[in-house]
Amino acid sequence: MIFLRAFLIGISIAAPVGPIGVLCIRRTLSSGRLAGFLSGLGAASADMVYGAVAAFGLTVITNLLVENAFWLQLIGGLFLLYLGGRTFFEKPSNRAAKAGQGGMFKMYLSTFLLTITNPLTIISFAAIFAGTMLGKTMGSPIVMVAGVFAGSAAWWLTLSLGVGLMRDRLTRNHMVWINRFSGTIVFLFGIFALLNR
Repeated sequence: MIFLRAFLIGISIAAPVGPIGVLCIRRTLSSGRLAGFLSGLGAASADMVYGAVAAFGLTVITNLLVENAFWLQLIGGLFLLYLGGRTFFEKPSNRAAKAGQGGMFKMYLSTFLLTITNPLTIISFAAIFAGTMLGKTMGSPIVMVAGVFAGSAAWWLTLSLGVGLMRDRLTRNHMVWINRFSGTIVFLFGIFALLNR
């Protein structure tokens, strides 16, 4: 029961389409399902870290993150501006990236860093966990963290598989416009993050 609740929390945190969702969709379309899933997995890993902080009640880390929210949001906003600009001008690839390429790890790492530099995520987790935490058994926090990760990862897998079905129908010209559209959206998210510090 605790795992299922945490699983649903993981989905609810991951599902809203923000800059990570846009990046995951664009990377799935440009580089294949694995690239999209690994991008989402980076976000799921960050969700797991924040889930652990909330589930184990690590108030020292929570306070540190909240106290440094200005700098974390500044770094995250600047990174979004960089990714948005890069995406906007990126030329579509004619073939999918291979799993062994270093670019796959960079995709994972970039979404992990973007998610982990958003201090509002820890506040969201703390509020959700406070309202849904059941029982104080020894295994509960570990089960909850595992459930959050599984739920978040399941969402990103579903999204990348679903978007991947459309990939073969898109032409190179479609991809140019997808890059421009998604780059603009991510760039705007960066501006929003910087203006709301």
